[in-house]
Amino acid sequence: MRSMVHVCLRAFCSIVLAGAAASFASAEPYELSKNDVMDPKAIKSPEVSLFGVKLGDTEAKALDVLVNEKIPGIKVEQEALFIFLLDQRKPTGPMAGVRVQDGKVDLIFINNRFAYKTRGVLRNVLNSESPDDVRKLLGHEDYGDENVMGAVLGYDKQGFVINYLGKDVNIEFSPLH
Repeated sequence: MRSMVHVCLRAFCSIVLAGAAASFASAEPYELSKNDVMDPKAIKSPEVSLFGVKLGDTEAKALDVLVNEKIPGIKVEQEALFIFLLDQRKPTGPMAGVRVQDGKVDLIFINNRFAYKTRGVLRNVLNSESPDDVRKLLGHEDYGDENVMGAVLGYDKQGFVINYLGKDVNIEFSPLH
């Protein structure tokens, strides 16, 4: 009887551990306007989406989702390679958008005007007061450049770059290299 309990317990543990390993191996999707991700290591550019548009999506999908489907409170403008999303309440400039090259989305960006729409750690990054505040939230960057004008903090292993220019904070997501 005792060995039967051990066999069942081992089988149960191996099933639980296998499920946990599988969930860690595949990153969860991160919708910038919905998900509340607090672990900065969980943010990987291939899993990031802007209103359902991800890196690598076709131009047709980006146009259909961002332009043709009306997103409440958002004005959309198309300029050259970019689809810009503007806050209808204060359309002073794009708050988010995508770039399409060679028929595919190759860049997603958000800035501090988008902070009210995003959740989790990225909302805190967009509202940060200094490059050091960004580092406290995300950890030390893979590469960077800081001068009197601002800072560029590159998180290449996760596929994004933070451009910090005083009160203007921009996050750019691109494919992993």
